[in-house]
Amino acid sequence: MPRVSILFTCYNHLKYLPIAWQSILDQTFQDYEIIALDDGSTDGSREWLSEHSDQAKIIFNEKNLGTYATLNVGLEHASGEYIAVFNDDDLWAPTKLEQQVAMLDANPKIGLVHTDGYFIDGEGKERQDSPLGFDFPRTETGDILLALIYANSIIASAVMARKSCFDELGGFNPDYFGSGDWEMWYRIAEKHDVGYLSDPLTMYRVHGANASHKLERIWRDDEKLREWIEPRIASYHGRFPEQELVAAEAHNFACLGTVKVLNNQPAAGRDYYKRSLTLNPGRWQSRARILASYLPKSVFQKLL
Repeated sequence: MPRVSILFTCYNHLKYLPIAWQSILDQTFQDYEIIALDDGSTDGSREWLSEHSDQAKIIFNEKNLGTYATLNVGLEHASGEYIAVFNDDDLWAPTKLEQQVAMLDANPKIGLVHTDGYFIDGEGKERQDSPLGFDFPRTETGDILLALIYANSIIASAVMARKSCFDELGGFNPDYFGSGDWEMWYRIAEKHDVGYLSDPLTMYRVHGANASHKLERIWRDDEKLREWIEPRIASYHGRFPEQELVAAEAHNFACLGTVKVLNNQPAAGRDYYKRSLTLNPGRWQSRARILASYLPKSVFQKLL
């Protein structure tokens, strides 16, 4: 039985597939299995993977299932103690798996460990800007649940998690388009500590075909996720300092206000902004966005 099962998700990224594959083979930690999961590629990726079937379990979806349903197929076939997620357009540094296995082995309270890293462009060069509007996500090691209320602080390809976490909590929610990893990490963080390695071990590629560029679907995801988070916050009293918890809940309400407006529900958005202000009257952004919500959506979006 391998220590690590690598869920290698593939979809129409033949240009990047060979170098991503090689970054797995170059790992200093070699006790792994590759489960290559092609989600209906039509660009030659399937043929390329078939040529490497001696190095991996290759699974071809008959039709495009989406990222999270595909990952769940991989979980069903995984036999490793640890699960590493890897998208076929990203890259790993050679010691990524080695360092993550060491942290999980040494810290039984940690359910998931992720790494630092940086963004690269379509040619593999490091980007010095924030191409997705945020810096590469980073956390401390420990109880980071409040950080996950503020934002998805974990890049999927940077993750290694215990298989037992998925056995305990279930797999990814396939109803999400792009936020199902956030929801999964959140569920793990509710029950377990999260580890963080500060070495830049994961390279996230940003190019024109990234799912994260499809904003309308991401906004719908964000609305669903934040509505799911909101009632859970009441159960965290006593776990975190009250002031920090209130601030996190105010932030969640404000984010709900924003995505409601972006999803063409401005009146509902204003209600959530007001709920945010009830908890934290000093959130001047919420006051400004209440006024902005009366403007056309295109103008509102530019003001964010």
